[in-house]
Amino acid sequence: MATTPTPKSGTFDPAQFLANLKLPAMPDVEAVLATHKRNLDAMTEANRVALEGAQVVAQRHMEIMQSTMTELTSTLKELTTATNPAGRAAKHAELLRQTFETSVANTRELSDLIQKSNAEALSKLNARFSEAMREVKDLFDKAS
Repeated sequence: MATTPTPKSGTFDPAQFLANLKLPAMPDVEAVLATHKRNLDAMTEANRVALEGAQVVAQRHMEIMQSTMTELTSTLKELTTATNPAGRAAKHAELLRQTFETSVANTRELSDLIQKSNAEALSKLNARFSEAMREVKDLFDKAS
């Protein structure tokens, strides 16, 4: 008749060791993967918003450049029509003033467009980060 061997005292029993080991509970893997998918979706959305913002800035910059070239052509024609030095100097001064004011306004407009785009993209990431932190906390609360 066969008997099952009993562990001798002082021998190592791996099954008993694992049973006595207090490991933290593992969170739901599906929930973790879903959280990561939402993180990737938020990153994709933020990148889309940033790209669209960059396209708007590039388009507006091109419009500004075209307008500047048109105005420059017109101004050069006007400068060639002034014959006396005083009239020419006055036109130069007016041109410098207009150019400065236009440059400041255009720079401010482009800066505002960039800032708005960046703020929108960052807002999406911040919202997702806050949501992800709550999800992770909930996962670990459920697991423990």
